Amino acid sequence: MIIIKNFLNLKEKFNLLKNKEKNLQNNKLEFYKGTRNLQDEIAPSFINLNNPKYLEIDNLYYSGLIVVNYYREQNDILLKSLIETNINMNISIFYEKQDQYKTIKDLTYHIGNVGVDIKDNNQNREDIDIAIYTYNDAKYIRKEMQVNNEDLYFLYIYINLYANNIKDLEYNLNNIEGMLQSKGMQTRRASFREEQLFKSCIPIFENNEDVKKSARRNVLTSGIVSTYPFISSSIFDENGIFIGKNIYSGSPIFIDRYNTEKYKNANMCIFGTSGAGKSFYTKLLILRYRLLGVEQYVIDPEREYINLTKALEGSIIKIGPSSNEFINVMEIREESLEEGEKGYLATKISKLIGFFNLIFGNLNEEEKAILEEKIINVYKIKNISFDDESLFIENKNNIISRKFKSSKDMPILEDLYNVLIQDEKTKKFAIKLIPFIKGSLSYFNNYTNVELNNNLIVADVYELGEDNLKYGLFIFVELFWDKIKINRKKKKAIYLDEIWRLIGVTSNKEVASFIYKIFKTIRKYGGSAVAITQDISDLFSLENGIYGKSILNNSSFKSFFSLEEENIKILSENINLSEKEKIEIKSLKRGESLMFVGDEHLLINVEASEYEKKLI
Repeated sequence: MIIIKNFLNLKEKFNLLKNKEKNLQNNKLEFYKGTRNLQDEIAPSFINLNNPKYLEIDNLYYSGLIVVNYYREQNDILLKSLIETNINMNISIFYEKQDQYKTIKDLTYHIGNVGVDIKDNNQNREDIDIAIYTYNDAKYIRKEMQVNNEDLYFLYIYINLYANNIKDLEYNLNNIEGMLQSKGMQTRRASFREEQLFKSCIPIFENNEDVKKSARRNVLTSGIVSTYPFISSSIFDENGIFIGKNIYSGSPIFIDRYNTEKYKNANMCIFGTSGAGKSFYTKLLILRYRLLGVEQYVIDPEREYINLTKALEGSIIKIGPSSNEFINVMEIREESLEEGEKGYLATKISKLIGFFNLIFGNLNEEEKAILEEKIINVYKIKNISFDDESLFIENKNNIISRKFKSSKDMPILEDLYNVLIQDEKTKKFAIKLIPFIKGSLSYFNNYTNVELNNNLIVADVYELGEDNLKYGLFIFVELFWDKIKINRKKKKAIYLDEIWRLIGVTSNKEVASFIYKIFKTIRKYGGSAVAITQDISDLFSLENGIYGKSILNNSSFKSFFSLEEENIKILSENINLSEKEKIEIKSLKRGESLMFVGDEHLLINVEASEYEKKLI
């Protein structure tokens, strides 16, 4: 028994030692962990309260303003000018709802007392005007509360500015005081109450008693609207891509232009002078939408997108004297009509009339009729008629009962030339086609041999030169448009750089109508048309600018980079721009843009990562 008892004592001592060691270990861990909590993490390391005019907190200087009075009536957002500045500040607004029954009771008592004073007392007293003001105000407030069901609030507005040094702080204080005074707001500096105002401006919901007596003013429900602080627009679409930051608020902008529930269409206009940043922005869009698998087709007149396309493993189709790639403008493609639609040849002829207008000059109605007759004859030689079945041939392998005619079964420009040259009425047209058949532009006279099996395809038309560029632009736009119509469910975009060449004075009504049709109908194919130009005056030069204006109005997204004054004037004639926005567009720095996103107007600084910049 003694042995067992001793054993139990030893066991008990062992457990005590073990627990003691465990406690020591826990204390050691607590010691290593330290005693810092969340409050310690967010609290400043240094505070200097010695100066009555400002606080010094962690190498920043803070000073506050109390808004003590306002105009009797306000027609504008009170804090709009403050929020739109780039001065560092914190603003706190407190609203205290008053008891409606007690307020009406007090007002009625006041109206009765003051009314008696006004009636009985000497009308020549100096303070009679003030008494009448308060009397009328009390009656107005009571009426609004009783008849229009408004509530009465006490309003408090505090502004706390901060800067790296006292000189900048004082300069900013003077600026803000002047700005508020111009808006009809009287302010008082929070000298000797800087700490209390600072606490009222940090997110701890404390309206300090030492400052609220100076700031309190009454306001009805309808008047609260003028204190609305969130006037700097920000867009954060759930599935959007990052565009940049709001210049005023610094908030990130994410836009999903394919959101059909929010935006009317996904079309975009990008305007800006050379070097303003429009090309960088366009490349950024291409890069980011490439990652999302969006089909993208780019018309590239200046070879600006070649390197980016190579880096993104896209396809480049080049047309020009040194190229072995060809696109036959006379070819009818199966995808040019959707399933269930009819009229392959009729649709093609309307496009060809526009194309030949570019070559022959503006045709009158008689010339168009003669030319159309010759085009029909050319297709007839290839056994193609207005009957859509003539474009299909039986498949000898019997795997598929029939298939659409290949590129080799279509006529080329030389076939049209041979028909035109035989008739005296159309010989002049044939002569103008000679460069396309036998001369420097003979690369247009060939069968299509390009593949369109990549989600990113860039059309390189740089070698065509200034005079012939419009032909290449038209051919690629038609080719890409047919490709876009294949699958309605897939997102896609077509970028038309130097679009003024297709809808400006160097073009014609038929081509411009075709481009406008793309902007008007691409939405139903899940697509987005993007118009890019720096020549705004040329954009509105054809038919008094009706096509340029139509494309602008059919674009839910508009990005205006820095523009010259003359271009801003033309733009303002075709779109609603405020005087402030006109000044902003003119003074924008490189990479900054005034963007219209649906109904929102935002000033955005386009931003990209270092890796994106390197790719671009």
